[in-house]
Amino acid sequence: QVQLQESGPGLVKPSQTLSLTCTVSGGSITTNYYYWTWIRQPPGKGLEWIGFIAYSGSTYYSPSLKSRTSISRDTSNNQFSLQLSSVTPEDTAVYYCARYSRPTAMSEGGYDYWGQGTQVTVSS
Repeated sequence: QVQLQESGPGLVKPSQTLSLTCTVSGGSITTNYYYWTWIRQPPGKGLEWIGFIAYSGSTYYSPSLKSRTSISRDTSNNQFSLQLSSVTPEDTAVYYCARYSRPTAMSEGGYDYWGQGTQVTVSS
C-alpha cells in the first residue's frame, strides 16, 4: 500500500518561499510510470494542479505558476518537494501530494494515491 505524507510549515509570510515535502512509503518514486504531483485547494475553490516530477526526474509545471514553482526529489529518502516563491495570501490553500499513474492496457490510470493534505496560510 502506497502512502504519501506532506510536511512543512503551516504559516508562511508574504514574499517568502513556501517549502513542502512529500514522503512516500510503500513504493519508489523512481518506478515507471508514475508522476508525483502537487495539487492545492484554496478556501472555497476547486483543486488547482501545480506540477509534477516524473519517475524519470523530469518536471512539468502549471503555466500560471511556472515562474514561481520548483519541484525536486530526494531518491535516497523517497521524497519529493515543492518550493513556491514570492507567495501572497492568494497562495493560502490546502496542499496535497498525489501519485498519478499513466494509463496502460491494464489500468485507466489517474490519481490513485493522495496525501491527507496540509494547510498552508500566507500571512504576516
